[in-house]
Amino acid sequence: MPKRILGTSFAAVPTLPSPGPQTSTTLISSSSSSSSSPSGPATFFDSLPLPRLIVFDLDYTLWPFWVDTHVTPPVKAKDSSTRVQDRWAESFAFYPGVPTILHATRERGIAMGVASRTHAPELARDLLKLLVVTPPFNAVEAEDDYNNNNNNPDEKKKKKSSNKQAKPLKALEYFAHLQIFPGSKTAHFEKIQEGSQKAGDEVAFADMLFFDDEARNRNVEVELGVTFWLVRDGVTREEVDKGVWEWRKRRGIFPGQSPGQSQQGDHAQYYQPRNEL
Repeated sequence: MPKRILGTSFAAVPTLPSPGPQTSTTLISSSSSSSSSPSGPATFFDSLPLPRLIVFDLDYTLWPFWVDTHVTPPVKAKDSSTRVQDRWAESFAFYPGVPTILHATRERGIAMGVASRTHAPELARDLLKLLVVTPPFNAVEAEDDYNNNNNNPDEKKKKKSSNKQAKPLKALEYFAHLQIFPGSKTAHFEKIQEGSQKAGDEVAFADMLFFDDEARNRNVEVELGVTFWLVRDGVTREEVDKGVWEWRKRRGIFPGQSPGQSQQGDHAQYYQPRNEL
């Protein structure tokens, strides 16, 4: 798919195989949010199943550039690490909605990964180390929810709430799995699953959701059973919702219906023909 070439300023910020045996699925209750009010994709708060692992491509998915083409090292953080600047004073940042999505995904307890075939893997890692994800203004530390929902005064004393604003974290800290190297996306996902197995918490391919900007990478769905969702110009909350509904649809789960029913319910906008170039 043709890409935009950045100038001197950064951009605003066939029949599918059976998914196979299922592992346990993250089931989220709308009352279990650890922030004071819902923030992030709507599907994160509707009490229906969610993938155990969400994986993102980097270029034109999390950020609007090719890191191996547009960015010239060395790079340094600018503006409280919300963007980075390269050797020629070019600025680079995530798409505007990405920090909120990353924070919300982490808050829901969903593991995240990166699968990128960039030819500048170390530079990509440098950007992830320098860019910081700032939580939404209403996000508080997880211990606050513990106290708000606990009626035992003794327990509240043991774990006193500080009402502190959730702290910004380096983007790199959000990802449990990093596979950044030239090669096929199937190789990336095989290594991601291998890593989850070694960590003692193996994630089945059927429990993974992948966002990428190139339709050719749908082969991870055909060959492995990973649910693929094509994004055309960066990840947004709406695209995440569509991807989650695609993952659910492959499991027979539809809005307003019990799992296994095929009726589309009240959210037919998510059931358009599969997104292709």
